[in-house]
Amino acid sequence: MESSIRPAFSLRSFSFETIEAGILVDHPQFRRRAPGTARFLRQAAPAFFREISKDYSREILASDFTPQPKLWKAEGLHAAWLGHTTVLLKVDGFTILTDPVFSTRVGVAVGPLIVGIKRLVDVALDREDLPPIDLILLSHAHMDHFDLASLRTLESPTTQIVTAAYTSDLLRVRRYAHVHEVRWNDSVTVGPAKIKAFQVQHWGARMRGDTYRGYNGYLIEIGQRRIVFGGDTAYTEVFKSIKSSQPVDLAIMPIGAYDPWIRVHCNPEQAVQMAGHAGAEFILPVHHQTFQLSREPKFEPVERALAAVGSATERICLRSIGQEFHL
Repeated sequence: MESSIRPAFSLRSFSFETIEAGILVDHPQFRRRAPGTARFLRQAAPAFFREISKDYSREILASDFTPQPKLWKAEGLHAAWLGHTTVLLKVDGFTILTDPVFSTRVGVAVGPLIVGIKRLVDVALDREDLPPIDLILLSHAHMDHFDLASLRTLESPTTQIVTAAYTSDLLRVRRYAHVHEVRWNDSVTVGPAKIKAFQVQHWGARMRGDTYRGYNGYLIEIGQRRIVFGGDTAYTEVFKSIKSSQPVDLAIMPIGAYDPWIRVHCNPEQAVQMAGHAGAEFILPVHHQTFQLSREPKFEPVERALAAVGSATERICLRSIGQEFHL
């Protein structure tokens, strides 16, 4: 039960949200949703900041795979998991980057330092090896999804951004071709892509006073291709509304950080179930292996996702950071 949680003095026991413990736990919506979690964060924060200094000496592992987007054909659907929820997509020549995080550490800026979670595994593709990006898709303003340092390196007069409501103030909007804020059930067209936002089960606040910020999942439609980007979510039946006579080719679904944060992050079985609700043929699991956000072992999420699809293991199309998928 959530009320029985006690802080253990190891980074393994802390969620990314612990970084913002003094910020987050005073949110009324968070206290209502998870009062036990809020109490845990209050208790755990001092230990977190003691442990964070030890983490600075830890080496970051290289990814096992390095994608080669320069070799991708113009036609078809191509995807590479770069780490956490950062996925590089190329759909019939149109390039999309989801929740770009290339930084070594994400968290709160304290002068020249970032106090926060350090990567376990390095990003699979350096920023300079990316192809030109047509569209950046941002799910919400949490620091492990909306990394300002990474976004500044991606500023370009030819790149557009689609982001959640009340988040564009965090961006230097004039340095992009266009920044679109979309609310739930709203759509926007960017080049050949139609992007529709839908509600997920999460929250959008970045700091104590900005509980108004939005948080989205997205349906991407380009020609005959349909792709779901689930962003960050607990279990919700909203994904059933995405299903139509035209199948979803790929569902990019979060599968980690559920222990003990199940009220705001789905577990692998729930992620597979929601992808099924959307009618997805293939599932690209994200939000695992990159940052130590919670208590479950590093590879447990993907192992449970594979078990959840039974004999149809090919549906879990990528399992390691840096792998590619082509359809």
